[in-house]
This record gives sequence, structure tokens and C-alpha cells, in this order.
Amino acid sequence: MRYTAAALTDRGRKRPTNEDAFGFSVEHGVYVVCDGMGGAAAGEIASSLAVDEILRHLAKDREPGTPLPALAENAVCAANEAVYSRAQRNQRLHGMGTTLVSLVVEERRAWVFNVGDSRAYRLRNGRLVQVTLDHSLVEEQVRMGRLTEAEALRSPLRNVITRALGTQNCVTPDSFELGTEAGDLFLLCSDGLTREIADPAIESILTSDVSLEDRCSRLIEAAKKAGGHDNITCILVQAA
Repeated sequence: MRYTAAALTDRGRKRPTNEDAFGFSVEHGVYVVCDGMGGAAAGEIASSLAVDEILRHLAKDREPGTPLPALAENAVCAANEAVYSRAQRNQRLHGMGTTLVSLVVEERRAWVFNVGDSRAYRLRNGRLVQVTLDHSLVEEQVRMGRLTEAEALRSPLRNVITRALGTQNCVTPDSFELGTEAGDLFLLCSDGLTREIADPAIESILTSDVSLEDRCSRLIEAAKKAGGHDNITCILVQAA
């Protein structure tokens, strides 16, 4: 199985800076998107630190022979420790954190890890399915039946996440193992995309017959046209 990828990030129309970060290594099959939070540039620091740690553990300093799921979980823990320790050393950065969604692929298998409300999707045979579950207050209330989807969209608590990387000395990511097939297309994105455009619109863009780079651009532009209230980042990973 061969994989190709494209990525794009944009600060959107409302934010003065971009606190999202992304990185990937097609050679090592590692892809990651982070959405930072915290004032005085702390969000940018948190997201960049987390991306660097994930790539360091899963690409640069990868231990041969260790199962990928174990390596990925160790990488998430290391990223959490890096962000948390940095915040403890600098009062100006206290409380900073970041979401994280990461895809790790090996032949016909894929693992997705996430903390927070950045998402992973898989498009297969023209149908888009969300892989991850948001660690957000309103989404958890929807899953428990306390809010409807429509109520969640209008809730003033939409931005409250219940799990983040780097805000505590330990964090547990959700993990998902998937089989991959030729033609599968994975999307990793920050909530700046999914808060602006609904899944059917994302699906329509992803099924268009253009390059991965152009599909990334169309996703970004659609989110900006819908308001662009937050930073917007997406990575597309195609299996062939």
C-alpha cells in the first residue's frame, strides 16, 4: 500500500495569529494536526511542541521492532509531558494546551489517536465517516442524549473541551485501529473546519476529481467563506 499526502493551514478571517500546527512524514507514515490554546502566543507554542514531539518519536527516533500502537501512545505521552513541563517552567505560558489528532499507517493498517476536538475522518467509496469522538462538553452531552445536534450547534459552550494535551501531567488519548483499502482517503483537521462546514459539504469536496492539494484549498476556502472564525488546518492522506 502506498500513501500520498497534502496539507494546508490558514489563520482564517477573524484570528490575528494561527495557533494550529501540523506535520507529517509520508516515509514513516505519520500525520498530525494540533490546535493550540492559551494567551500570549502560548497556543502556538503548545501546538508546535506537540507536533515536534510526535514526529520525533514516530519518525526521527523511531525504535525498530516496537509495535506501532505502543509507539504512538508513548509519543502522545511525550508530547503531553513536553507541553506541560514547558508551561510549568514559564508562568506566562501557564495553562496552555493543545488538541491533537494523529494518523499512523503501516501497510493495510491505520491507527488514529486523538485528544480534544480536532477530528479524523475516512472517505471510502464516496462515503465520509467520522473516526474520532470529540472530547467537548456539548458533544459528550449529545452522546448522552442531553442535547440534540441542533441544540449543540447553538450552545454557548461549544468551545469547551473536556480533554487537552499539556494541561495536566498525564492524558489518555482515544485510539482507533482501522483496516485500509486502496482508494481510502483520510482527513485530519482542526475544528476551524468542522465548525464552519457540515460533513456533507466536506464529503462533496473530498469526492471532487481534483488533486489532494486542490481539495485542501477548497476545504479552507469553504470554511473561510462560511465565516472563518477560527484557524483552519487539514491534512489529506490517500491510500493507493
